[in-house]
Amino acid sequence: MRAARVDLKDVFARWATGVTIVTARAGERVHGMTVSAFTEVSLDPPLVLVCIDKGANTQPVIEQGRVFAVNILARDQEPLARRFARKQDEDQRFAGLACEQGETGAPLIAGCVASLECRLDQSLEAGDHVIHVGRVVGVRLSDREPLMFHNRAYCGLADS
Repeated sequence: MRAARVDLKDVFARWATGVTIVTARAGERVHGMTVSAFTEVSLDPPLVLVCIDKGANTQPVIEQGRVFAVNILARDQEPLARRFARKQDEDQRFAGLACEQGETGAPLIAGCVASLECRLDQSLEAGDHVIHVGRVVGVRLSDREPLMFHNRAYCGLADS
């Protein structure tokens, strides 16, 4: 059975997921984008993966800098998720945004549920995306409620 792209998009939309902003740094170049394709890979060694569209402007920054951060968004950070998902005004994504710089230099967004600093371990091209596996070198954690994405809409845990 061959699945049409529109059918797959409908199936994927029904998968409830957390929402992250993946940030990266290569020298003075900083970029970030909203990503829902994120998951844990291993505890020992500590590895996570993110899937980035090959055409995304964040992609070459990850490849060149070999570092990224996964910022897991809190329920009240939906406006940030929308800002980092839009193609227009990409150069303004970090304007007025409270960020810290951790060990890797990739921006850590304030107020998140958690942030993971990663050094690029390996990359694998897969269709129209690149799967980046990162070794976690730093973690920040809070007790905030996560932002979720389900059926093409942002929601909280109770809403989903």
